[in-house]
Amino acid sequence: MQKHILVAGFSTRHVVQSAYKAGYATYAVDHFCDQDLFWYTRDRIRFEEIEEIPGCIRMMCEKHPIDYLVVTSGAEHVKGPVPLLGTPPDRLDRFLDKRKTSHFFEEERIPAPGELEEGKYPVMVKPVRGAGGWRNRILHDDTEKEAWLREFPNVPAFYQTVIQGIPASVSCLADGKRAIAIAINEQILRRTTEAPCGFAGSITPIVHPLTEEMIALAEEAAGVSGCFGSIGVDFVLSDRVWAIEINPRFQATVDTVEKATGCNLFDLHVRACSGRLPGTRPETKCFAAKGILFADRDLDLAVDLSRFAPGVADIPWPGTHFEKGSAIISVYGHGPTRDAAERLLNTNITGIRRYIQQ
Repeated sequence: MQKHILVAGFSTRHVVQSAYKAGYATYAVDHFCDQDLFWYTRDRIRFEEIEEIPGCIRMMCEKHPIDYLVVTSGAEHVKGPVPLLGTPPDRLDRFLDKRKTSHFFEEERIPAPGELEEGKYPVMVKPVRGAGGWRNRILHDDTEKEAWLREFPNVPAFYQTVIQGIPASVSCLADGKRAIAIAINEQILRRTTEAPCGFAGSITPIVHPLTEEMIALAEEAAGVSGCFGSIGVDFVLSDRVWAIEINPRFQATVDTVEKATGCNLFDLHVRACSGRLPGTRPETKCFAAKGILFADRDLDLAVDLSRFAPGVADIPWPGTHFEKGSAIISVYGHGPTRDAAERLLNTNITGIRRYIQQ
């Protein structure tokens, strides 16, 4: 009998699409409700503020025979009226709090940048809680710190040693006691003045001489974390491998991982939650790249970008308003080499930008 899955969080399309392809009947509670979310769901509810999520989940469970709840960023602590497929909220907290995660790495003797006292520079400042990295900054003096505090007032901050290098991540599966790596990814950052560390895409796999060490550390961290299902461990590859954060839920790299490996991550997530991990890591079939196209000005979208599918996802509705710097759409490229995947990605981004501006 087909199971009914509700995916709830700020952005859910990547998980919903994977679940749909795995054969589940899917529903969503989502902030965006883009066009392609409608393609893969039987019903969906759009919310404005994070605080609305619990009520939307209850509403959806009252309307439909939901069997399981899966949460993405923004909904990790929600306790719904149906069983959860993933890590229980009481185990999530230490990994949603960046200071507690830092202490976890220290306890497990996993190399990680240490916490710095306030007033020491340069320093990486992050909100204690939050996803996407868009508020993370490297500060060089008190003036820059004061500017950050004005921009993000009343946001508890975490100050960390700066590690320069290549941002990377390992996508793992965990069963509460063990973990196995599924894919290794390079993280593409925005590197703009407004959001220098904001997530802007991924390339799977990453090729680097330290990847085997990174995989070993990721499997160690994910295995002792007590988490279930899909879990990501973020790193910086520098003179050595430095662990940065743990994402105890589906990550934004789902699309490139599935394209590069040919795996269905939702199916693997469900199996891992019931204690069944793959015996071996999947082989890489190609290089897959994802880039987020951001608005270079305030924009009212006048065209329908669904014509570019399946080379795009998170497809906005015509007429949607975007402020400068907002994410418009996810764009893809793939190929037998990293360069080939990036070339196709850049070609697709250029074509879509021209189409928007015509």
